[in-house]
Amino acid sequence: MKKDHVAKSSLLKALGHPVRFCIVDGLLKGQQNVATMVDCTGVPQPTVSQHLSILKAAGVLCARREGNQMVYSVCSDEARKVMRALGA
Repeated sequence: MKKDHVAKSSLLKALGHPVRFCIVDGLLKGQQNVATMVDCTGVPQPTVSQHLSILKAAGVLCARREGNQMVYSVCSDEARKVMRALGA
């Protein structure tokens, strides 16, 4: 199996959960902190944090500290392309 296939499969798996898809869709509109994502998704903060960890591990998101908060953004061009292809 090609490494490229594994990488693409991992990206699709990371984006494949409805909450993660919602998070990435929101982040395509601009950077957000966890509190904003909790309000947007309607799921509890620990759940959002778990999904953020999965997206960061897959290379979809980047995070930076701003004061006492983490601010997230989409840093994967491949993820942007997939989301655009899906109409997000």
